[in-house]
Amino acid sequence: MKDNLSRYTLRVEQELLDKLGYIAEYEGRTKNKELEQMIKKRIRDFEEEHGTIEAE
Repeated sequence: MKDNLSRYTLRVEQELLDKLGYIAEYEGRTKNKELEQMIKKRIRDFEEEHGTIEAE
């Protein structure tokens, strides 16, 4: 089965990565899934204020 997930390399300060790991563990998620949730929330908030973004 082929997935439709894009891959993206993220460079981030170690302190931020450590804090992300803390939050992810607290929420019972992987760092990847926690980051995905954060991105989705930011997009929702942005679209509520500025309108829907049309994905290509």
